Amino acid sequence: MILAGGAGRRLGGTDKPGLVVGGQTLLDRAVAAADGAGAAQVVVAGPRRDTSTPVTWTREDPPGGGPLAGLTAGLAALDVAPDAVVVLAADLPRVSSALVGRLLAGLAQNVDAVAVVDASGWVQPLVAAYRIEPLRAALDAVGDPRDRPVRALLDRLRVATLPDDDGAADIDTPGDLARWRP
Repeated sequence: MILAGGAGRRLGGTDKPGLVVGGQTLLDRAVAAADGAGAAQVVVAGPRRDTSTPVTWTREDPPGGGPLAGLTAGLAALDVAPDAVVVLAADLPRVSSALVGRLLAGLAQNVDAVAVVDASGWVQPLVAAYRIEPLRAALDAVGDPRDRPVRALLDRLRVATLPDDDGAADIDTPGDLARWRP
Protein backbone atom coordinates (compact mmCIF):
# COMPACT_ATOMS: atom_id res chain seq x y z
CA MET A 1 0.00 0.00 0.00
CA ILE A 2 1.39 3.36 -1.00
CA LEU A 3 0.27 6.58 0.65
CA ALA A 4 0.38 9.36 -1.96
CA GLY A 5 -2.14 11.92 -0.74
CA GLY A 6 0.05 14.55 0.89
CA ALA A 7 0.08 18.20 -0.10
CA GLY A 8 3.87 18.66 -0.10
CA ARG A 9 3.55 21.84 1.99
CA ARG A 10 7.19 21.87 3.09
CA LEU A 11 8.15 21.67 -0.59
CA GLY A 12 5.95 24.60 -1.58
CA GLY A 13 3.03 22.41 -2.66
CA THR A 14 5.11 20.22 -4.96
CA ASP A 15 3.54 16.89 -5.92
CA LYS A 16 6.12 14.72 -4.14
CA PRO A 17 5.02 11.40 -5.71
CA GLY A 18 5.64 12.97 -9.13
CA LEU A 19 9.21 14.05 -8.33
CA VAL A 20 11.79 12.32 -10.50
CA VAL A 21 14.87 10.93 -8.76
CA GLY A 22 17.27 8.70 -10.65
CA GLY A 23 15.08 8.77 -13.77
CA GLN A 24 11.96 7.46 -12.01
CA THR A 25 9.09 9.16 -10.19
CA LEU A 26 8.97 8.52 -6.48
CA LEU A 27 5.52 6.96 -6.92
CA ASP A 28 6.79 4.54 -9.58
CA ARG A 29 9.76 3.72 -7.34
CA ALA A 30 7.39 2.73 -4.49
CA VAL A 31 5.09 0.79 -6.83
CA ALA A 32 8.09 -1.07 -8.29
CA ALA A 33 9.36 -1.92 -4.80
CA ALA A 34 6.03 -3.46 -3.81
CA ASP A 35 5.51 -5.19 -7.15
CA GLY A 36 9.08 -6.50 -7.24
CA ALA A 37 8.65 -8.00 -3.78
CA GLY A 38 5.69 -10.03 -5.04
CA ALA A 39 2.74 -7.97 -3.78
CA ALA A 40 -0.57 -9.67 -4.56
CA GLN A 41 -2.08 -6.19 -5.02
CA VAL A 42 -0.67 -2.68 -4.99
CA VAL A 43 -3.07 -0.05 -3.64
CA VAL A 44 -2.28 3.65 -3.90
CA ALA A 45 -4.20 6.06 -1.66
CA GLY A 46 -4.16 9.50 -3.24
CA PRO A 47 -5.09 11.37 -6.39
CA ARG A 48 -4.76 9.36 -9.60
CA ARG A 49 -1.51 9.77 -11.47
CA ASP A 50 0.15 7.90 -14.29
CA THR A 51 2.07 4.83 -13.12
CA SER A 52 4.27 2.45 -15.06
CA THR A 53 2.51 -0.53 -13.43
CA PRO A 54 -1.25 -0.92 -12.96
CA VAL A 55 -2.43 -0.27 -9.39
CA THR A 56 -5.68 -0.06 -7.47
CA TRP A 57 -6.56 3.55 -6.68
CA THR A 58 -8.43 4.85 -3.65
CA ARG A 59 -8.75 8.16 -1.82
CA GLU A 60 -8.63 8.99 1.83
CA ASP A 61 -11.81 10.36 3.35
CA PRO A 62 -11.82 13.29 3.20
CA PRO A 63 -9.29 13.85 0.40
CA GLY A 64 -6.24 15.33 2.10
CA GLY A 65 -7.34 13.76 5.41
CA GLY A 66 -3.85 12.59 6.26
CA PRO A 67 -1.82 9.40 6.21
CA LEU A 68 -3.93 7.47 8.71
CA ALA A 69 -7.04 8.21 6.63
CA GLY A 70 -5.11 7.03 3.57
CA LEU A 71 -4.12 3.82 5.33
CA THR A 72 -7.74 3.19 6.30
CA ALA A 73 -8.89 3.76 2.71
CA GLY A 74 -6.12 1.53 1.39
CA LEU A 75 -7.15 -1.36 3.62
CA ALA A 76 -10.77 -0.98 2.48
CA ALA A 77 -9.65 -1.13 -1.17
CA LEU A 78 -7.88 -4.48 -0.86
CA ASP A 79 -9.34 -7.16 -3.12
CA VAL A 80 -7.23 -9.82 -1.45
CA ALA A 81 -7.16 -10.90 2.19
CA PRO A 82 -3.45 -10.84 3.08
CA ASP A 83 -1.98 -11.73 6.44
CA ALA A 84 0.25 -8.67 6.20
CA VAL A 85 0.51 -5.39 4.33
CA VAL A 86 3.50 -3.21 3.59
CA VAL A 87 2.88 0.52 3.87
CA LEU A 88 5.13 2.89 1.96
CA ALA A 89 5.10 6.66 1.66
CA ALA A 90 5.27 7.97 -1.91
CA ASP A 91 8.30 10.17 -1.18
CA LEU A 92 11.01 7.57 -0.61
CA PRO A 93 14.02 7.91 -2.92
CA ARG A 94 15.70 4.63 -1.86
CA VAL A 95 12.82 2.23 -1.33
CA SER A 96 13.39 -1.14 -3.00
CA SER A 97 11.89 -4.58 -3.33
CA ALA A 98 14.78 -5.89 -1.21
CA LEU A 99 13.78 -3.54 1.62
CA VAL A 100 10.12 -4.59 1.31
CA GLY A 101 11.22 -8.24 1.50
CA ARG A 102 13.31 -7.56 4.61
CA LEU A 103 10.35 -5.86 6.29
CA LEU A 104 8.08 -8.82 5.59
CA ALA A 105 10.74 -11.30 6.69
CA GLY A 106 10.98 -9.49 10.03
CA LEU A 107 7.36 -10.18 10.94
CA ALA A 108 7.76 -12.83 13.64
CA GLN A 109 4.96 -14.42 15.66
CA ASN A 110 5.52 -12.03 18.58
CA VAL A 111 5.58 -8.89 16.38
CA ASP A 112 2.66 -6.91 14.91
CA ALA A 113 4.78 -4.62 12.75
CA VAL A 114 8.31 -4.08 11.48
CA ALA A 115 9.30 -0.48 10.73
CA VAL A 116 12.49 1.02 9.39
CA VAL A 117 14.48 3.10 11.86
CA ASP A 118 17.23 5.58 11.03
CA ALA A 119 20.52 6.17 12.87
CA SER A 120 18.92 8.83 15.09
CA GLY A 121 16.30 6.33 16.32
CA TRP A 122 13.41 7.77 14.27
CA VAL A 123 10.94 4.95 13.61
CA GLN A 124 9.34 5.41 10.17
CA PRO A 125 5.78 3.97 10.25
CA LEU A 126 5.43 4.74 6.52
CA VAL A 127 8.16 2.27 5.65
CA ALA A 128 6.79 -0.72 7.50
CA ALA A 129 5.11 -4.11 7.31
CA TYR A 130 2.02 -4.72 9.43
CA ARG A 131 0.06 -7.85 10.32
CA ILE A 132 -3.49 -7.17 9.16
CA GLU A 133 -5.49 -8.17 12.25
CA PRO A 134 -3.43 -6.21 14.82
CA LEU A 135 -3.38 -3.27 12.39
CA ARG A 136 -7.16 -3.28 12.07
CA ALA A 137 -7.51 -3.49 15.87
CA ALA A 138 -5.13 -0.55 16.32
CA LEU A 139 -7.05 1.48 13.74
CA ASP A 140 -10.30 0.75 15.57
CA ALA A 141 -8.72 1.86 18.86
CA VAL A 142 -7.50 5.13 17.32
CA GLY A 143 -10.97 5.98 16.05
CA ASP A 144 -11.55 8.66 13.43
CA PRO A 145 -8.42 8.60 11.23
CA ARG A 146 -8.85 12.08 9.73
CA ASP A 147 -5.84 14.32 10.28
CA ARG A 148 -4.22 11.74 12.55
CA PRO A 149 -0.62 10.60 12.09
CA VAL A 150 0.21 6.95 11.42
CA ARG A 151 2.47 7.17 14.48
CA ALA A 152 -0.76 7.02 16.55
CA LEU A 153 -0.80 3.29 15.79
CA LEU A 154 2.67 2.48 17.09
CA ASP A 155 1.76 2.57 20.80
CA ARG A 156 -0.96 -0.01 20.12
CA LEU A 157 1.29 -2.48 18.29
CA ARG A 158 4.29 -4.65 19.10
CA VAL A 159 6.82 -3.04 16.75
CA ALA A 160 10.22 -4.39 15.78
CA THR A 161 12.64 -2.11 13.98
CA LEU A 162 14.88 -2.60 10.98
CA PRO A 163 17.86 -0.22 10.84
CA ASP A 164 18.20 1.34 7.37
CA ASP A 165 19.17 5.01 7.00
CA ASP A 166 18.59 5.09 3.24
CA GLY A 167 15.29 3.22 3.52
CA ALA A 168 14.05 5.66 6.16
CA ALA A 169 14.98 8.72 4.10
CA ASP A 170 12.12 10.68 2.62
CA ILE A 171 11.86 13.93 0.71
CA ASP A 172 10.07 16.63 2.68
CA THR A 173 12.12 19.78 2.09
CA PRO A 174 14.14 21.40 -0.72
CA GLY A 175 17.29 20.28 1.13
CA ASP A 176 16.09 16.66 1.12
CA LEU A 177 15.41 16.88 -2.61
CA ALA A 178 18.85 18.38 -3.31
CA ARG A 179 20.46 15.47 -1.44
CA TRP A 180 18.92 12.95 -3.83
CA ARG A 181 19.27 14.91 -7.07
CA PRO A 182 22.84 15.37 -8.29
